[in-house]
Amino acid sequence: MSSHTTPAEPAAGPRAARRRLIRELLLVAGFFAVYKAGRLLSTDRTEEAFRNAGRIWDAERALHLPGEGILQRLLLHGDALVTTANTYYAGVHFPATALFLIWLYVRRPAHYLWTRRVLAALTAAALVLHLAFPLAPPRLLDAAQLIDTAQVYGPSVYRAAPAEDTLANQFAAMPSLHFGWALMLALGMIAATSSRWRLLWLLHPLLTLIVIVGTANHYWLDAVVAAVLLGAALLLVPRPRDDDPDDDAGPDPEAARENDPDGPVRGLPRPRSADAAVGAGQ
Repeated sequence: MSSHTTPAEPAAGPRAARRRLIRELLLVAGFFAVYKAGRLLSTDRTEEAFRNAGRIWDAERALHLPGEGILQRLLLHGDALVTTANTYYAGVHFPATALFLIWLYVRRPAHYLWTRRVLAALTAAALVLHLAFPLAPPRLLDAAQLIDTAQVYGPSVYRAAPAEDTLANQFAAMPSLHFGWALMLALGMIAATSSRWRLLWLLHPLLTLIVIVGTANHYWLDAVVAAVLLGAALLLVPRPRDDDPDDDAGPDPEAARENDPDGPVRGLPRPRSADAAVGAGQ
């Protein structure tokens, strides 16, 4: 009997780990596909998007927020600086988030689940707002008098005319998921690590804020709303305990316990140490 069952037992852990990994990849990919498809539903609401843009611009002036042009003028001091900002906007957002999630999945599983749930809640709330409140970015608003830096200096992820852009919704400015995801990345790394330098992760959302506003892709209020939605998601999703054992066991702690030759047999109590047994006899 044992000759038939023993070889299969060590493979149970890796198989379970592969199933979990495939499930996570499908879950994340499916959620992202639904989000992208949902965003495209509001691409043809041009007039409403520009009306809302005017309202946001007027609201920012009424709140005495600094003009977005302050940051843009800083970036326009040199072609290399503004091109770097455009590249950061186009090329850092998704890769940085993906690497962040992969690292958490491998090294801090409990923090990964927490982060994935927070990001899902934030993104779902953002999708609802994108559909309910289409918003043209400041680079398209005449009253803002800002330059579309990506079109002028490159690289750009958008078509020059929003109506011709079939891959992206340029009227989904509020909230800014560039900023919301960057802020969650920083908070997640601060929560999941213990380095004395971990607060430096906050430089990522700070740089992201400078980039999204300076390139005229977002208003200040887009970042403010993203931060508020993220705060609500953090309140709703329980944070993992700092002493959670799953964070030290890898992505498959149950399989690790099953494959431990010195571990307890499932269903039976762990043997006491010799010292504990002697103490009990006394």
